[in-house]
Amino acid sequence: MLRLTLMLSAVLGLAACETVEGFGRDVENAGEELEETSQETQAQI
Repeated sequence: MLRLTLMLSAVLGLAACETVEGFGRDVENAGEELEETSQETQAQI
């Protein structure tokens, strides 16, 4: 039973890390897009 609990905890922990990493990439991409739009707007002024 202990072995099963440890294995399940490890799998869930790894899955959570992947989810957080994907979220980080999404936030980074959104920030880059916002920066590009801001620079384009400033260039037009």
